[in-house]
Amino acid sequence: MDLTTITNENVRKAIEALQANDKHTWYTYFAREVSFTDDGRTLDFRTFFDNAFDKKEKFLAIEKVEDGGKSIYGNFDAGQWGTFRVYFKFHQNAAGEFDGLAIGQAPR
Repeated sequence: MDLTTITNENVRKAIEALQANDKHTWYTYFAREVSFTDDGRTLDFRTFFDNAFDKKEKFLAIEKVEDGGKSIYGNFDAGQWGTFRVYFKFHQNAAGEFDGLAIGQAPR
């Protein structure tokens, strides 16, 4: 899959880590405290993504990139939950770390 359409370098590298199921590298792009929502529900970031990495969840295709490369839309394999279109919207702080991430099902 071509990830060069993701123009924000840190988002691209974080998604590369997700795609490679590299949990350690994924977490290096995030601040110590991360505001995280899934379909608008606030959840614990680490607990959620530890489970996602255990299930080897990943994008199957990137369909659209917006917001300077910080909003990603595409088909996603969510393990036990199936495959569907999602969004990942990253919030980057002044230090370049992600201190917020909103994910959820995206409309077609």
